[in-house]
Amino acid sequence: MGIEIKEILAKKILTEAKGYLDVGFTHSLNPYSGCAFSCKYCYVREMPIQRFKEIPWGEWLDIKTNAAENYRNEMMRLRKKNKPVNIFMSSATDPYQPIERKTNITRGILEEMIEYPPDFLQIQTRGPLITRDIDLLVKLKEKCDVLVSMTIETDREDIKQLFSPFAPGIKLRLKALKEVYDAGISTQASISPVLPFTPDFPKVLAGIVDHIWIDTLSIGDGSMGKRSERLGMPNLFQEHELLKWYSKDIHVRVEKYFTKYFPSERIRVSKKEAFPR
Repeated sequence: MGIEIKEILAKKILTEAKGYLDVGFTHSLNPYSGCAFSCKYCYVREMPIQRFKEIPWGEWLDIKTNAAENYRNEMMRLRKKNKPVNIFMSSATDPYQPIERKTNITRGILEEMIEYPPDFLQIQTRGPLITRDIDLLVKLKEKCDVLVSMTIETDREDIKQLFSPFAPGIKLRLKALKEVYDAGISTQASISPVLPFTPDFPKVLAGIVDHIWIDTLSIGDGSMGKRSERLGMPNLFQEHELLKWYSKDIHVRVEKYFTKYFPSERIRVSKKEAFPR
C-alpha cells in the first residue's frame, strides 16, 4: 500500500478538547494528519478530515514539521493565562506510526514538554516505537502526570489481522507496554474497540498495566455506532460469525469479566468517566 506523504506547517498543534475527550482533557494533540495503520474500524474515516479527501484513509499522511515549535509557543501562552493543560495525544492519528522512526516529530514534542510540561499527558498509541522514548517519558513524569495507553483491542492475532492488518502485532504491543511499565511509567491497556478475545485476555495484561479502558464500536465512534455501521462493521462481524461480539451491551459484559481479574477501580468504560488525576 503506497502512501502519499507531505510535509506541512500547522497553524496550531493544540486543539481544545470536546466530545468524548471532555472527561478531564483540555486539549488534543495530533503530530500528524492521517495514519498509516489504517484500521478498518477507525472512526476518523468518517470525520471531515477524511470525508472531503479524495485519497483513501491510510494512503495519505501529513507531517506537521513545526509541531514542537508550535507546542512551545502555545504552551507559553496558556501558562500566562494560568490555565490547566491536560493533553490527549493523539485523537485522530497515531503518534508512533512508522514514519515517526524517521521524522521524530513526536519525540521533538516530548523534548519540548520536558521544558514546558502540561499538567497531564496521556499518550494513546498502538505503536511499539514508543519504547524509543522511554528516556524522555521518565524525565517528563518527574514534572507532570504521564499515562501511556496502548491500544490492545484483542489478544488474538487472527482477529487483529482481520480488522487492522497494517497495525503492529499484539505481542509487540504487549512487549512494549511491559517495557514502559517496568520503567515506572503509568500504563493503560485500551481495549478500544472491544474485539473478540480469548478467556485468557485479562491474564495477558496482568502485571503490565495499571488501568484498563473499555470502549466499543457502538459507544466510542462519536455517533452512537452510526459511523461504525457506515464503515461496514456489522457486516464484517457477521461475515466471520462474530456478530455476538457486536452487541450494544458488550462493554457491560467485558467490564464484568475483567473485574474478576482486576479491581473495579482500575477499570473504566468509555462515556462513563476518565481516571482521576
